[in-house]
Amino acid sequence: MTAEPAAATRPRNRKQLIVGAAGRVFSERGYHAASMEQIAAGVGITAAALYRHFPNKYALFAECADLMAERLVVAVDGVPPGAELTDVLAAVTRVSVVHRASGGVYRWEARYLHREDRRLLRAKFGHVVGRVDEAVQRAYALPDERLRAAAALGAVGSIAMHHTSIAQRRAEELLSAAALRVAATDPAAVRRGARPVELPAQQAPRTRRAEILAAAIPLFARDGFASVTNGQIAEAVGLAPSALYRHYPGKADILAAACLQAAGLMSRAVEQSLRAVAAGPEDALVTLASMYVAYCFEYTALNSVAEAELAGLPDDIRRSLALAQREHIAVWEQQLRRARPELDPRQARTLVHAGFGVAVEAGRALKWRDGPAHRDAVTALVLGALGV
Repeated sequence: MTAEPAAATRPRNRKQLIVGAAGRVFSERGYHAASMEQIAAGVGITAAALYRHFPNKYALFAECADLMAERLVVAVDGVPPGAELTDVLAAVTRVSVVHRASGGVYRWEARYLHREDRRLLRAKFGHVVGRVDEAVQRAYALPDERLRAAAALGAVGSIAMHHTSIAQRRAEELLSAAALRVAATDPAAVRRGARPVELPAQQAPRTRRAEILAAAIPLFARDGFASVTNGQIAEAVGLAPSALYRHYPGKADILAAACLQAAGLMSRAVEQSLRAVAAGPEDALVTLASMYVAYCFEYTALNSVAEAELAGLPDDIRRSLALAQREHIAVWEQQLRRARPELDPRQARTLVHAGFGVAVEAGRALKWRDGPAHRDAVTALVLGALGV
């Protein structure tokens, strides 16, 4: 008679494995699109087994966000007070790179946290920025140290924004060096005589369809696509909710139109900006950085939606947008490798994303208050990340 197989032993770190799998799923699919079944599959258990550890999806989500922030707090607090900036940045970078697959939880999806959980998360990130800020002040006697600290962390956190395959140690070296350059950059040091950037003009909404899109974008940016209702969008343009369907088949189609609009604006902005550049790759990168920063300030809500809401798009739209993004990155990568031939394609791509991360976090630190001085400051920091 064959003996019955022994029951599988439940690993002691089961809860930790669940949180790790959940962080990856939430980052990849977004909070609302992620399911307990998908998370359970990542651990090799049933969805029912998850509920022995977490009462619901939100509790698991809040745990993921808090854990990522707590890891960063532990990393900076593990560095002795008064330590060199390089040591502080290396500690933050190591955690960010090791857990890059979960980074989207706090970067974009944290807006779905309840108010108290958001407050706790902001406090932890504020502590991390404060520790970096202290080290930046000690290292460089330059203005706007808080801005430079936030921007440096933006360079590090950018590793969660893309899927470029790069060895962990090499990624840590690249991003730590980029963050250090950002911290050492004088925000007033943007190249003199840089050509003023003019973005392609966006026409005022002239049709009901365009009015609906214009009204939906700031709602998606503020509350998240999944939280916005058709009723809210309809109210913003003075329509009955049922009237939206005469212009868009569904809410996802409005989101798709917003993301395609963002991709089109960016493509035209790059083409228009580089057409006027006849000099070398350094000038091209200054122009690209100025253009991207201007775009982020001028179209803050649209950019936020296009970056954060890809998970809510139909597969065919998501693929076409991913292709457009790769083409945009390739333009930067080509110019950066011309300016810095020691970089291979993956390294250049990683640094380009670091520049984007700097623009986002510096803009947030400035509360997106627009003006020439702020645009120039952020542009200088982006160029610092690139090493130009």
